[in-house]
Amino acid sequence: MKVVISGAGIAGLALAHRLGTLGHEVVVVERAGGPRTSGYMIDFFGPGYDAAERMGVLPRLRELGYRVREAAYVDSRGRRVAGLRFDRLARAVDGRLLSIMRPDVERAFREDLPAGVTLRFGAGVVGVDAGDSGVSARLADGSTVSGDLLVGADGVHSAVRRLVFGDGHVRHLGFHTAAFTFDDPEIHALVAGRFCITDTVGRQVGFYGLRDGRVAAFTVHRTTSPDLPADPRAAVVQAYGSLGWVVPRALALCPAEIYYDQVAQVELPRWSAGRVVLVGDACGAVSLLAGQGASLGIGGAYVLAEHLDDPAAYERVWRPVVVEKQRVARSGARWFLPASPWRLRARRVAMRLSRLPGVDRVVATSLVGKPVTIS
Repeated sequence: MKVVISGAGIAGLALAHRLGTLGHEVVVVERAGGPRTSGYMIDFFGPGYDAAERMGVLPRLRELGYRVREAAYVDSRGRRVAGLRFDRLARAVDGRLLSIMRPDVERAFREDLPAGVTLRFGAGVVGVDAGDSGVSARLADGSTVSGDLLVGADGVHSAVRRLVFGDGHVRHLGFHTAAFTFDDPEIHALVAGRFCITDTVGRQVGFYGLRDGRVAAFTVHRTTSPDLPADPRAAVVQAYGSLGWVVPRALALCPAEIYYDQVAQVELPRWSAGRVVLVGDACGAVSLLAGQGASLGIGGAYVLAEHLDDPAAYERVWRPVVVEKQRVARSGARWFLPASPWRLRARRVAMRLSRLPGVDRVVATSLVGKPVTIS
């Protein structure tokens, strides 16, 4: 079968890898001009971890990953007020967890694509023509690529979803997020080996040191508007500029081009229509609140590859997994980023209690969620 995949992100590359291994002809088209370099650190575990192991990519992911001791919450002077040790999270998933930058997950799959996969950058989908005998995608560069199946793996703001399924499927969860990297040896020394997060109400900034000496920054703040700013960097400076510790210094080093988006979930009544099917965030974004978006993207891609002749079966298997993770993410939003001082204090207490024997297992299990088996 010839499969056209729109999107060279995590889900698209994972699907291309699996389909290429199974002997299918695959063309991946990507709107961006090249591989993405911006993104944030993720905790990688669950179904995607299992799928990556089956596909032989896990050893490379481990090479690119990081050993993070804990997520430490700090006050306006940088003093630790609470934290959660990563070894407790690892025990909850039998050690099958690693911390890794999102662009490095893409890199691992991109480096290992089988020979039957063609990857084209600067070629976003602008039109779809589907019929009984095949499907064609019209691209932004003026060309057309055809195949037996078109897969939309182009994220929360999926062009394929909009063209085939219409608008209105994105659910804003009340947050905006950004990520960028910068150079500062002193900040790098402060945060090396830890994910340090400001212990603040309604907005927070996190830092972690990368092996090349750079510092990666991650931000999230509450907002009722899903609209994205015309100048993301200026919006980040305005939203977080009054925070203490090293935040003003980091913002002064923030580059002009950064990752910026709303925190959202995608919900739609069906994931396939004729010769078009969606995978990953394009059909079931769970948001960063769930902490498993990359893992679910890889897991979903693996399941789709195993049910390529019957996309409806893929949806029957995978939709319940996505729906459950979305529900958990929405219910935990008030603790992910507290909206009031008392919720902030309650979160500190919960993290301190997590150090007690027995309680630590319960807390860790609640964070990683129910186990999901890839079949």
